[in-house]
Amino acid sequence: MDIIAVYPGSFDPITLGHLDIVERSRGLFSKVIIAVLRNPQKNALFSLEERVEITEEVCRIYPEVEVQSFDGLLVDFAEQTGARGIIRGLRAPTDFEYELQMALMNRRLNEQVETLFMVPRETHTFVSSSLVKEIASLGGSVEGLVPPLVEKRLREKLAS
Repeated sequence: MDIIAVYPGSFDPITLGHLDIVERSRGLFSKVIIAVLRNPQKNALFSLEERVEITEEVCRIYPEVEVQSFDGLLVDFAEQTGARGIIRGLRAPTDFEYELQMALMNRRLNEQVETLFMVPRETHTFVSSSLVKEIASLGGSVEGLVPPLVEKRLREKLAS
C-alpha cells in the first residue's frame, strides 16, 4: 500500500538537518512530498520559486521525494495530495510545545492525517535555516550545515 507523507516548511534554505529527516522518512513512506510554504508574513531570503528549485535540485537523488509549494491549511494540502502523514522535525525541547499545538489542531481539522515527529541526528540538532542565513550574512562558513549547492546559492544571493 502506498503511504504518502508531507514534510512542510519554509526551507529558506534547506539544511542538512532537513535532509537527514527526508532521508530517514523515505524508509517509512512510499512517497515524501516536501511542501515549501508560501508565507507572505515571513521575510524569506530566497523567493518561493528559488526555494522550490534549490530543494528539487538537492533532492533529485531521491526518486520517491517530490517538491511542491503550497499556501493555506496544511491539512487541506495533505488531503489534496493524498497524504496520510505530516512529518515535523524537532531540534530542541522548545520546538515541541509549538509543534504539539499544531499537530493537535491539524488532527481537529482532519483526523485522517497523522503527525509524526522526527529528531535529526545529533550532528544537526543545532542547525536552523535562520542560523545558517545569519552565519552566511556575516561572512562565516556554512560548510557542513547545508548542501554545497545551498552554500553556493547563499554566497551568490548575499553578494548581490
